[in-house]
Amino acid sequence: MVQGRLKVVVTRALPEVVETRMMELFDVELNQDDVKLSREALIAAMQRADVLVPCVTDRLDAEMLGQAGERLKLIANYGAGVDHIDTITAHNRGILVTNTPGVVTEDTADMVMALILAVTRRIPEGQAVMQAGNWGGWAPTAFMGQRLSGKRLGILGMGRIGQAVARRAHAFGLSVQYHNRRRLHPDVEARFEATYWDSLDQMLSRVDILSINCPHTPSTFHQINARRLKLMKPTAVIVNTSRGEVIDENALTRGLRSGDIGGAGLDVFEHGHQINPRLRELPNVVLLPHMGSATVEGRIEMGEKVLLNIHTFADGHRPPDMVLPSML
Repeated sequence: MVQGRLKVVVTRALPEVVETRMMELFDVELNQDDVKLSREALIAAMQRADVLVPCVTDRLDAEMLGQAGERLKLIANYGAGVDHIDTITAHNRGILVTNTPGVVTEDTADMVMALILAVTRRIPEGQAVMQAGNWGGWAPTAFMGQRLSGKRLGILGMGRIGQAVARRAHAFGLSVQYHNRRRLHPDVEARFEATYWDSLDQMLSRVDILSINCPHTPSTFHQINARRLKLMKPTAVIVNTSRGEVIDENALTRGLRSGDIGGAGLDVFEHGHQINPRLRELPNVVLLPHMGSATVEGRIEMGEKVLLNIHTFADGHRPPDMVLPSML
């Protein structure tokens, strides 16, 4: 059991109910201005904290972790993905890393379907015409999109979120195809009437819509590259709510501009908020500011998981959501 109140440094503003509870339990330093901390500020925070609560915008590499103070023993990440944290270095330095798995599953899956509908049914284009006051009335060939029912949806990564997407897709009449590191149990496949593809290339050539739901790891970096994009149908739509690094963004932009790819719905980007400006010019692309998990309920539940991980650690027990390098 940790003696005394833990010094907890939180890098971004969290929901008020989460911050209030955290203040009741620990000696907490909040980011009242909600301004992203610089590299130097993050290092300084790690030097004075027992527990750091970062989020996806805070990249903690080996060099930075090497400058962490001796008192830092836990990085309680506010979010499920931990690819922004060098977990190997943290582990070698005796720093535990936790995350918040399972909380954003339903919210992210909802956003996948929203993006699929937005791109295939050209919703933003219609909204732009209405907001500009340029609608001349209904016409038989105006804003024709694609019907979802009967189309093939390929899911890259069939974990919690991928399966939640499959459940929704099945209700929309989509044929579920998937590629995963491991094949699912036959009972799970039967539930979604899902077809497994051991070869990602073969799946890509057959699907009408691709939903990316795998984490960013060294093996998934640019997994959707120029070669694989050329395998897809020219009418195919790509949706990414996972990690931007999984797609070669420049190759995707070229494919969209040339008509080799039919459209894209992107909530995440390869270089964070620095988005390829050519993507903004394309009418067949829907861009969102990483809001796939942005619900009030989800954000509070994420905070509750962070609190549980810190509290369990403070009591001298293994945090329930501990992340080990071997798990990634």
